[in-house]
Amino acid sequence: MLSLRDFYGKTVTELGGKNPDIVVLDCDLSGSTRTSVFAKAFPDRFFNMGVAEQDMMGTAAGLAAGGKIPFASTFAIFATGRAWEQIRQSIGYPHANVKIVASHGGITVGPDGPSHQAGEDISLMRAISGMTVIVPADAHETAAAVRAAAEYDGPVYIRLPRDKFPVIYNETKTLTIGKAAVLREGTDVTFIACGLMTHVALAAAEEMAKNGQSARVIDMATVKPLDTGAVLAAARETGAIVTAEEHTIIGGLGSAVAETVAENVPVPVVRVGMPDTYFSSGSPEELLEACGLTPRGLMDAARRAMGLKKNAAGR
Repeated sequence: MLSLRDFYGKTVTELGGKNPDIVVLDCDLSGSTRTSVFAKAFPDRFFNMGVAEQDMMGTAAGLAAGGKIPFASTFAIFATGRAWEQIRQSIGYPHANVKIVASHGGITVGPDGPSHQAGEDISLMRAISGMTVIVPADAHETAAAVRAAAEYDGPVYIRLPRDKFPVIYNETKTLTIGKAAVLREGTDVTFIACGLMTHVALAAAEEMAKNGQSARVIDMATVKPLDTGAVLAAARETGAIVTAEEHTIIGGLGSAVAETVAENVPVPVVRVGMPDTYFSSGSPEELLEACGLTPRGLMDAARRAMGLKKNAAGR
C-alpha cells in the first residue's frame, strides 16, 4: 500500500530539479496534496494562492502563456467544481499547458462527507475539449503519469485519492497518454477499470478463475483520450464488458466505454460506479460496499454482462 499523493509530490519535485520552467501552485492545501515537498525544494517557484481556486487556475494559465509548465493542485471537488469556468475559458479553450493534479478524488475520502466526495470530477474534465484525463491505478503509475503530463504540450487533469492504494506496478512503470494496459487476458468478459478499481478488478478476475470463468482486465488510466482500440478489441474478443470506477456512472469511464462500444461493436456493457445520488459520511470500506465497488460487486456485474451476452446470442 503506497500513497499516490506522496509519489506526486516526490515526482514533481524531481522534475523541478531538471526543468526550471516547472512551477507549482496550491490553494493552502500543500500538506494534503504533497506539493509541500516542491515548496521546500524550490520556494521561489511555489505559489500558495490561498483559498482561491479560481484565481489559481487563471494564474496557472498566465504562467503557461509565459512559457512555464505549471502544476496546479487542490482537492478534486474544488479544482473541478469551483473553478470549472476558469478551467474551460482560460485553460481548455486556449489549450494552455497547465497540469491540474487534484487529490481526494472519489468516495474514499469517506468521513469528509458528500461535500468533499468528488464523484463528478472525471466527467467535468472529460467534457472540456482538448483536456487529457488520467486516473492512475497506483503510486508508480502516478509517477509515470506526472512525467508524461510534464512532457505533454496541453492541459492535463490527473486525479488522485487520499487513501493509499495497493501496488500493481513497479518503479519501471511508464505511461503513454491514450494507451491502456492489459493486465490479464481473458475470453468471457472484460473488466475495464481506472484508479482503485483496477486492483479490485484484478481481484474479481482471480476469484472468477476459480470457477472456470476467464476475465480480461484492462487498466484504462487515460480516460481521455480513450484507447478505443483496446475497448473494441475487448468487445469483439470477449463479447461483454464491465466498467469500474470510483466515480459516478454518469459521464466518466463507463460512459466513455459505452459510447464507443454502442457506435462500433454493440455488446453488453455494465457500468459499476457511484449511483446517481449523494452519500453520507462513512468509512471508505462502507461506502465502496454500498456502491458495489468490491470484488463481489464486480463479479455480480460480470455475471450480468455474460448473461446479457448469452441472451443476445440466443435471439
